[in-house]
Amino acid sequence: MATRVTSTIVGKIARPASAHRTSLWRETGRRFRRHRLAMIGSIILLMLVLAVLVGPFVWRVPINDIDFKAKLKGPSWKHPLGTDDLGQDVLARMLYGGRISLAVGIAAMLIAISIGTAVGATSGFLGGAVDHTLMRITDMFLSLPGLPLLLLIVYLFRDSLRKMFGPEAGIFILIVAVIGGLRWMPVARLVRAQFLSLREKEFVESARSLGAPPIRQVVRHILPNSMGPVIVAGTIDVAAAIIAESTLSFLGLGFPPDIPTWGRILYDAKDNLDFAPHWAIFPGTAIFLTVLSINYIGDGLRDALDPRKVLGK
Repeated sequence: MATRVTSTIVGKIARPASAHRTSLWRETGRRFRRHRLAMIGSIILLMLVLAVLVGPFVWRVPINDIDFKAKLKGPSWKHPLGTDDLGQDVLARMLYGGRISLAVGIAAMLIAISIGTAVGATSGFLGGAVDHTLMRITDMFLSLPGLPLLLLIVYLFRDSLRKMFGPEAGIFILIVAVIGGLRWMPVARLVRAQFLSLREKEFVESARSLGAPPIRQVVRHILPNSMGPVIVAGTIDVAAAIIAESTLSFLGLGFPPDIPTWGRILYDAKDNLDFAPHWAIFPGTAIFLTVLSINYIGDGLRDALDPRKVLGK
């Protein structure tokens, strides 16, 4: 009898909370749609994603098809974005390479978010010596020089991973793992701060007093309310990962020449800027628009997920 009454009371309490959560997310979506730059960024990013996903099925020119008679030609009907120094079609190579550049950004972001959320949640929820130890480790990683360390690790391990997984998969795994492994620290700090604030809130105290185990407190109550800043940080990490991959490729430490990422195309074009500026302009513009649109989306999410603005305060 007591169990039935308790279940009824909990159900009556849970339904309004669920309805409030739904309306809160609707209000968040409405605020995001009202953010003009975020909507512009979303449209640009959607067009770029559709282009790299659908484009290779529409523009069926082989990415390594060599035509010496057409090398370093500007945009034309046959080659809308021109050709490179081997006569290869720049549009075909950009559509193919865009998939890799975006995949690197998303995969590295997922790794950074996963590690950062795990470290931050553990540190913020347990506190004490665990919190102190994990934060000192985070500080140690934050003190490391990101780009030099990235270059060093890729230089040391790229050949061995290429032999293990193949030229494309090996360098992809290495770049994603290193970029993601060097970007989790800000996320960990954000999540820790959220957990330190939320673990003393009334709804967490209520769950704890009802006998909810720690894992349930974290997964069902604290973590969902901490995801706003994490989502914003994720958009920033995607942009940072794309720039990092482009930097590696531009320095000749990224993907090999037969795997044309946007950064690799820029690297190959750097010696022909006077003769064929189109070869560098188009991939550079693609990187610029992608990073800019992701940053705009991050700004819109930051404003939309701000609880003070969502609640109208």
